Amino acid sequence: MPERIDFPALIAGHTVVIEMINSGDAGLPVLTQLLRVAQPALGATGMAFVEFGPTGGRVIAATGAAEWALGRPLAVDDPDTVCLLSGPRVRQARVSDLNGKLAGELAGSGLRRMVVSRAEIGGHTVGSLHALYPGDDEPGAEQQGVIAYLASCIGHMYGDQSGLPVHGDGPVVAALADGLAVVDRDGHVRLWNPAAAQVTGRTVEQALSRPLPFPLPPSGQVRDHRMPDGRWLRITSGDLPGPGTLRVVTFRDITDQQRRDHDRELFVAVTSHELRTPVTVIKGYADTLTDHWESLTDVDRRQAARVIGQRANELARLVDRLLSSAAEVGPGDDPPTPFDLGEALRSAVVDLPAELRRRLVLRLPSDLPKALGHRPSLSTVLTELTTNAGKYSAPGSPIEITASGDGHLVAFRVSDQGIGIRPEHVERAFDRFWQGESGDRRGYPGAGLGLYLVRRIVEQQNGWVSLRPRTGGGTVAEVRLPRG
Repeated sequence: MPERIDFPALIAGHTVVIEMINSGDAGLPVLTQLLRVAQPALGATGMAFVEFGPTGGRVIAATGAAEWALGRPLAVDDPDTVCLLSGPRVRQARVSDLNGKLAGELAGSGLRRMVVSRAEIGGHTVGSLHALYPGDDEPGAEQQGVIAYLASCIGHMYGDQSGLPVHGDGPVVAALADGLAVVDRDGHVRLWNPAAAQVTGRTVEQALSRPLPFPLPPSGQVRDHRMPDGRWLRITSGDLPGPGTLRVVTFRDITDQQRRDHDRELFVAVTSHELRTPVTVIKGYADTLTDHWESLTDVDRRQAARVIGQRANELARLVDRLLSSAAEVGPGDDPPTPFDLGEALRSAVVDLPAELRRRLVLRLPSDLPKALGHRPSLSTVLTELTTNAGKYSAPGSPIEITASGDGHLVAFRVSDQGIGIRPEHVERAFDRFWQGESGDRRGYPGAGLGLYLVRRIVEQQNGWVSLRPRTGGGTVAEVRLPRG
């Protein structure tokens, strides 16, 4: 340890720091430069500054033999934290007198003594400045006086809010729901609040002094960015007051909003397409009846009326699907009750369109156990499953309905001999508006809501529904419900 402080070097270095501030630099660059100036002038092996917030402290600037500690946290109940925040404002101490984990780390780096001074604003501690030494010699009063002066300078920087605090545990910054970061002219993170860590999955230690994990939009602009894990962030940025060397960045997770926007756009596209077909047919036949009534035979008139009725039924079912998909479809608050599944299936078949009924083959055992659920909703479930089976299989090919039960569950299956389903699509088929490949969409029109509604209805009754390829070709849809 030098007998005297190199005051000329300290003054010259401090002048450089002041020039940095006058030119617009702030925050960590200035703080780090101040430590670099002080270390040789004080004859210290390393310098460090610990910033304190409501949840504890963190080393935000370090030089020399203390650089390894950069970013290291100190818990609010850590013995070293308690020691640093109590006692005289400036003092010298043996590292061995500290009782926390940090003391052991310092000793392991060959550092035995320190001069420490708290940086305060109006009696409120914002951090502590440390000059670290390897020997056993006690630092003199001059070292303590300079450290106290430099700590006061740092406290003044905090009072001016010139890029500080850094590690984001200030009460306002920590309370923000949006991610908040401050980056320097090199694009490196200097502030990272708790919400930023939560949104990105990057801890403060992983973020500080490193580039942002997403593109930085130009100042004053907004950018939506998709992260590698598929989540979407909405990012804004703006220059902090001064010549623009620091930039504040805010961001939030908008994945759900993106999904809702996509669903809304898809909803408009699907409904406009699916509504147009029956409306066009109804209008065409209605115009034919109006304009050519006298020239049409009774058979033609009946056929036109029959088509109008069929298309009107299709339109009504489509509207019901769309309304149900936008609402909480299901049994509501009615408690589940035991019901005869076999009888419920036979009754539901009666309400199906005639061309679909003719294709059905029912194989229901007479001793089928009762199911526990909501019987009225079964009609919707069976209608959607059989309609789906009919759409993806050849006209006239059979659609088989079977059922079985065991000690806990009762199940029924709808099997077709159609184009089948690829294994990778058995889950996606239950997504709202999902239609498979574009070729399938063109060949098999529909709103993509039937299976989505089926899953919601069945799961609200503590059951589940699944799809699987049928042996020999086709698809099997199976619904399982608790046994009554």
